[in-house]
Amino acid sequence: MEKFFHLKENGTSVSTEFMAGLTTFFAMSYIIIVNPQILSQTGMPWGGVFLATIIASIVGTLIMGLFANVPYALAPGMGLNAFFTYTVCFGLGFTWQETLCMVFLCGLINILITVTKVRQMIIRAIPDALQHAIGGGIGLFVAYVGLLNVDLITFTTKDTESAGKGLSTGATPGLATFNSPTLWLFLIGLLLVIVFTILKIKGGMLLAIAITTVIGIPMGLTTMNNSISIGDAFGQLPQTFGALFTGEGFGSLFSNPGRLPLVLVTIFAFSMSDVFDTLGTFIGTGRRTGIFSKADEESAENGSGFKTKMDKALFADSVATSIGAIFGTSNTTTYVESSAGIAAGGRTGLTSVFVSLFFALSIFFAPVVSAVPSAATAGVLVIVGCMMAASLKEVRWDDISEAIPAFFASVFMAFAYSISYGIAAGFITYCIVKVCRKKASEVHPIVWIVSALFILDFICMAILQ
Repeated sequence: MEKFFHLKENGTSVSTEFMAGLTTFFAMSYIIIVNPQILSQTGMPWGGVFLATIIASIVGTLIMGLFANVPYALAPGMGLNAFFTYTVCFGLGFTWQETLCMVFLCGLINILITVTKVRQMIIRAIPDALQHAIGGGIGLFVAYVGLLNVDLITFTTKDTESAGKGLSTGATPGLATFNSPTLWLFLIGLLLVIVFTILKIKGGMLLAIAITTVIGIPMGLTTMNNSISIGDAFGQLPQTFGALFTGEGFGSLFSNPGRLPLVLVTIFAFSMSDVFDTLGTFIGTGRRTGIFSKADEESAENGSGFKTKMDKALFADSVATSIGAIFGTSNTTTYVESSAGIAAGGRTGLTSVFVSLFFALSIFFAPVVSAVPSAATAGVLVIVGCMMAASLKEVRWDDISEAIPAFFASVFMAFAYSISYGIAAGFITYCIVKVCRKKASEVHPIVWIVSALFILDFICMAILQ
């Protein structure tokens, strides 16, 4: 073990790595509860998604630990799971099987990006301000999803006749009246998450979900009537495993040529969100702790292949996404909560191995996890979104030419309820700003091409609908 993980060389021990792994697991274990709740709204079986979430986390984290030897853990990403459900399935009308196909392709594309110089081109093509805005915008989107999941934000339609026919229509947003048990439980959970997060209590988010769930019992919101046993969960896994390779998956996704532009920009949105989220996590946490050296960061921007630990870590992250899609879950990505374990002393891949072990043990808690009400997890979504929005501070808001694209990219993700449309708004306004400043030559061809694809998508949807 010492020889494989180089524990002494990294100034750590088996006991330290064990505690670091336990800390990371508790910091991110809320995803075991939240991910099935979000993805099952598309029609996916809860038990299948529950196991797919755990399996993807185990496999991805093991690859990270054994191949890259760094203390990072992976699981289906927050924001990307919401994008999967609320934007791609509900908003764009794709089935969950088709969306899994796009996630799978996203993973393959990210593998290609990692092992070639395409990564260098993409990182350099998108300006820093837009990268930060995309990351922060995903945070706003996640928080907004949390608020809508408990109907804290209500909408009064302006056209009742169209709404009655199930058509999209304008509506006036407003704050809900606090007269329902669901909202009361949500506020209790939100308060607990805030307190535990500020006090930096280990596993605070999971603890807040657990306490809120128990409080929900006398309120009639937490019940075991519809909970799923371990046997039921394994019985549902075949419904999601390999579903993307069926006629409802790839056979359906590319059957309509008219949807091809929409498919391409959606895959691009999945890919870009995943790439920048992962790079931000690695650079943000690895730089402070010394896990990644300056050479690692320069390799991520200028190199290709597997020359450094960061190259291997990026590859592990990309492989995990495709594996997760095969089992039946949205993009698997590196969790920023890994920083909790790093702060506890984790320095090698042994930390990741221990995290994988804890994820495997969590399978036995399926009946309890499936009974958790959405009101108990909504507060976690709001605070996770708040923390993800921190990257917006890197935008120079006093420079209007930088602020406009950043504003549209971040805010439109929440307003349009779509990460891809947020990216579209940011890219298009960035091109407009540069043209107005007579600096169009500074816009990378990749940005022009993607902006054109988004505009073509908008035109096609306007014509078809």
